[in-house]
Amino acid sequence: MGLFDFVKSGVQEMMIARPDALKHLVVYKHPNQNVPMFSQLTVDSDEAAVFFKDGKVVGVLPPGRHTLQTQNIPFLNSLITSATGGNVLIAEIFFVKTAPIRSIPFGGPIGDMIDPLTGEQVCPRIFGEFSLAVTDPVRFVIGYAGQGATGDNDFVLDWIKGLFLQGVKTVLGELCEVEQKSVLQCVALTTKLAQAFVQRCPDLNDCGVRVLQMGRFDLNFSDDDRGRLVAANAEIAKANRGVKVAQAAAAARQFEMDQKFQQDSRYVKDLAGNFQNYAAGQAMIGAGQGMAAHGVGDGGMAGAGAQMAVGMGMGQMMQNAYNAPPPQFGAPGFPQGAAQAPVAAPPAAVSPGGLLVACGACGAKQGAGKFCAECGTPLAQPKKFCVGCGGELAPGAKFCANCGTSAAAPPQSGG
Repeated sequence: MGLFDFVKSGVQEMMIARPDALKHLVVYKHPNQNVPMFSQLTVDSDEAAVFFKDGKVVGVLPPGRHTLQTQNIPFLNSLITSATGGNVLIAEIFFVKTAPIRSIPFGGPIGDMIDPLTGEQVCPRIFGEFSLAVTDPVRFVIGYAGQGATGDNDFVLDWIKGLFLQGVKTVLGELCEVEQKSVLQCVALTTKLAQAFVQRCPDLNDCGVRVLQMGRFDLNFSDDDRGRLVAANAEIAKANRGVKVAQAAAAARQFEMDQKFQQDSRYVKDLAGNFQNYAAGQAMIGAGQGMAAHGVGDGGMAGAGAQMAVGMGMGQMMQNAYNAPPPQFGAPGFPQGAAQAPVAAPPAAVSPGGLLVACGACGAKQGAGKFCAECGTPLAQPKKFCVGCGGELAPGAKFCANCGTSAAAPPQSGG
């Protein structure tokens, strides 16, 4: 070896860096483990230098030019060997690229999975491109291949792509659960899938690698898997339509009931005046409908008149029952031994012509008579009460059947 060769070899040993021809490698290992002290180590701006000794990480140097001496880099003390008088470091140096690696093609089946929506077992396939970056050089070197295989990008990237496909299967299943969709439906959610692949690929993150961006990709199925998914989704869609139709019918029925309730409430408040009048009107309507259902109304005008008369009669009976005065003390049916309470005479409108009677059907007030002069409804005759005991007098009675007081006796003055 000549002097020039000796100097050239010595300079190479003193200058440590990744060769230009190997800049494309994700991981490059310096070939010589014996490094002279005070060597100049150059780490490019897109990489980091990881020092190993005896299979353990000793330290990491960031981008820049570093003079390898213990005063500048304390962790080098553990690399000095006494056999050389402290002038040589013994270490494995790995240069790991941290800059993004773009347009990495990938593709293949992601493995069998159960479709969360249909329960069908399918094996989706995905093809596309992505970019990645090493975020943790130490974890990447240890998790990638121990420290053995370097200098082969295909090996490194194939290993990464295999882990990515496993992450795709996990992310796709999670997205189907969140969206409550079939995997067949989720293939159209390309934007959400791309975001999920970038954010959640646990198998890659655990190895110090992160997917930066998804390029165009295609998620598809075999003809058999696609056919079974289409048929299963059609059955589910049909069942869902039936549920929605039933829900719509129930909602319509509820709306109808609400409208009826509001209508009845307005009728009671604004027209009938109270619930008693409303009930009487409903009884009239029900009686007429019942008679019509049983053929009473088949007789033309006569049948219609019979329906009206019966309905109005029932309404009048209910109205009279609501308006009837409470039982009088001493009257038949009045509880024995009950204390006598003041009894108020039923209200009556008096005019110069005498006692007026209100028609229970139309409300017209009129004098003596058995039928209403306005609508022909039978009139309720004014009731008479005994001035002695307060009991109700029978129609045409001259004396009280309870106490014998004359029906013509004048009312007694209070005192």
